[in-house]
Amino acid sequence: MPQVWVSIGSNVDRRRHILGALDDLRRDLGALTVSRVYESEAVGFEGPAFYNLVAGFRSDLGPVEIGRRLRAIEAAHGRRRTDNRFAPRTLDLDLLTYGNQAGRFAGLELPRDEILKYAFVLGPLAEVAPGERHPVDGRTYAELWKVFDRAGQAIHPVELAV
Repeated sequence: MPQVWVSIGSNVDRRRHILGALDDLRRDLGALTVSRVYESEAVGFEGPAFYNLVAGFRSDLGPVEIGRRLRAIEAAHGRRRTDNRFAPRTLDLDLLTYGNQAGRFAGLELPRDEILKYAFVLGPLAEVAPGERHPVDGRTYAELWKVFDRAGQAIHPVELAV
């Protein structure tokens, strides 16, 4: 079964939505490997700070079905998708990787490009999967994190029992 990594974020009632999402993911997809929770400023818009983390699991479900389940969990937590991609949100669940797959799967681009763009994605991913390799870049997540330009992208661990 492929290893799957998902980023989780919230900046509206953060604690409740993060903990609820983890409960839902465990119920729907099984045992999780979970990074620490990090706080980061909103990127691309003015808004409350986010809580972010990465969770992983193994699954024989395909990426499209996993994506559907992630959207259903977001909706159950009050997420309303709009054209404005940069806005406060109750919950944001993004499929980052599905094994070593690379390409487009019914609108999902894998691996997700945010891995290489944002500290709040790469940092937690490097924490839980330091030796895994990016499916396209080829470097490990630990190697990518070591050379990542963190200027203007501060992330801070927060105490939140997950």
